[in-house]
Amino acid sequence: MPSFTDLTDRVERLLLRHEELVRTNALLEEQVSTLTQERDSLRSRLNAARARVDALLERLPVENQAEPDSNQQ
Repeated sequence: MPSFTDLTDRVERLLLRHEELVRTNALLEEQVSTLTQERDSLRSRLNAARARVDALLERLPVENQAEPDSNQQ
């Protein structure tokens, strides 16, 4: 059976490990939050760019695709 000193040492190590894991978890949660905001910002920029491209495509003249190309023979 372990001595009281051994148990005390083990509990202290467990407490230190717990504190370390709590700090690590807080840092990871902060990173997740930052990356989530970055992702949302990039998504918004992508949607805006997509809308601009769609608007430009609508302004392009429509060519009649039924006409044969006179350069090919």
